[in-house]
Amino acid sequence: MALAKIIKYEGDNSTFVWKSPIEDFNTLSQLIVHQSQEAVFFKNGQALDLFEAGRYTLETQNIPLLRRFLNLPTGGKTPFHCEVYFVNKTQQMAIKWGTDSQVQYMEPTYKFPLQIGASGEMTLSVNDSRRLLTKLVGTESSLTQSGLIAQFRSYLMSKIKPYIAATMQSAPYSIFEVDAHMDEFSSALKRALTPDFNEYGISLDKFFVTTIAKPDGEAAYEKFKEIHIRQYADIAEAKLKQQTDVIHAETEAKKTVIESQAMATKRAQEGYTYQQERGFDVAEKVAENEAVGEFTNMGVGLGTMAGVGGAVGGMVGGMMNDAIGQTSAPAQSTGGLDAFKMKLEKMKLMKESGILSEEEFNAAKQELLKNL
Repeated sequence: MALAKIIKYEGDNSTFVWKSPIEDFNTLSQLIVHQSQEAVFFKNGQALDLFEAGRYTLETQNIPLLRRFLNLPTGGKTPFHCEVYFVNKTQQMAIKWGTDSQVQYMEPTYKFPLQIGASGEMTLSVNDSRRLLTKLVGTESSLTQSGLIAQFRSYLMSKIKPYIAATMQSAPYSIFEVDAHMDEFSSALKRALTPDFNEYGISLDKFFVTTIAKPDGEAAYEKFKEIHIRQYADIAEAKLKQQTDVIHAETEAKKTVIESQAMATKRAQEGYTYQQERGFDVAEKVAENEAVGEFTNMGVGLGTMAGVGGAVGGMVGGMMNDAIGQTSAPAQSTGGLDAFKMKLEKMKLMKESGILSEEEFNAAKQELLKNL
């Protein structure tokens, strides 16, 4: 049997730790360590030298901690039990995790007790080979992803559930908004869990929460969910109504401008102004409701109505001529103070409408006073 042997890694990439079946090796044996690996020598269960990537001839010169155990005087054979563990330091991705029971906490926004579950994926790698071997591996011949999670599950659950409750309870968002804050939630849990993984020589490189199991159908949850949705629906509806009212007001304003421009064009074409149009409306109303013959008793003649101007003035003047021709009763026929007040009010209305000037109004008032 050859005294010198070749010791190398023969596991797969999903294995964290693999123990070489070659034990009690002799001096001058060859050790091959691949990239992203480390090899740790054990003697009687005690971790000694650690080798990084490279090829090594196992001699007492490059294994200082084994010098006293490799017995050259006995022909290169060691009388001590020696082992080599290979540690895979590549990132182990897509490792599943999930809570094994519901996590209860007080919902921070709406203040009601709530139970949720969570699951996701994580990426792990070894950052301290000695610590991992001494704390988790022991005398096992290998440690796979599933083996690591199986050994680590109870410890992980004891840590992650309080972290989930604390993170959700102190979060600035409610359970109904957590889906939009998954990255934030995942980062907070990763920060909390990192020291716990480091304690076992494992680096928590990535940590993702992909699912939050909510208590759909539970009465309290559904009640506050409806309140939450209604709150934002009312706000959205109010904003929409406000925008609609603004659009309506702008439309009405533009409509008024267009109508005003059309009326201004029409007046310009027919030869009268807005003031003249309003004066005509007042005169027409007075003529319709009262005896137009009374205008003659107030000293209002055709000259006054001609102040309306243009076509409208002619129309009003004609109307007044007809009224004068059809009315023969003197002003005194109405008699009394009430008739005087009524005529005076009509004169004021005509002055305010621009039909009578200040001088004409005063002259007509004097005429009324003479007839009292």
